[in-house]
Amino acid sequence: MQQSPLEVLLGAAVIVIAAGFLFFAFNITDSRAVSGYEIAARFERVDGLEIGGDVRMGGIKIGTVRSQTLDPQTYVAVVRFSIDNAIKIPTDSSASIESEGLLGGRYLNIVPGGDDRMLAPGEEIRFTQASVSLEALLGKFLGGGITAPQAPAPAPAMPAPLLAP
Repeated sequence: MQQSPLEVLLGAAVIVIAAGFLFFAFNITDSRAVSGYEIAARFERVDGLEIGGDVRMGGIKIGTVRSQTLDPQTYVAVVRFSIDNAIKIPTDSSASIESEGLLGGRYLNIVPGGDDRMLAPGEEIRFTQASVSLEALLGKFLGGGITAPQAPAPAPAMPAPLLAP
C-alpha cells in the first residue's frame, strides 16, 4: 500500500492542529500548578478534593492542593496547598471545600478575613468547614429524614351552650 504525499501532508496538518487545540485548552483552563508559598488547613473530611486541585479566592484560582494526610493524633485531614506569592492571606481567613456543581469536582475555597497580619509560609488556616457529602444529603431526603411541615391540629370543638327552658 503506497501513500501519496498529499495524505502524509494532510495527516501531519491534523496532528499539528490537534496539538494546537490541546495547547490552547491547557492555557485557557488555567490547569497548571501554581508555585508559591505553602500553607495548610485541617478538615474533618475532604471528600472529593484531589491533589492538584484548585485553591480559589473569589472564584479565581490562586493556588494548588499539594498533599492530603491524616493526623494520627487527632484523626483529621491535613491539606497542604501552595498559594501564589503575589497573594497574601490574612490570619483570620477561613477555608472550605466547595463543589463546582452536581457532577463537578471539588476545590478549596478561601474567604479572606480582615486581619492586618498575614499567614507566613508553613502556617495554618484555623477556621475551616469540611466538605458536605451530597450522598448523605440525598439519603436523608429520600429516606424520610426531611419531612414536610405538618398542618396544625384542629381546635377542639366548643361544647354546645345550655338553653334555659
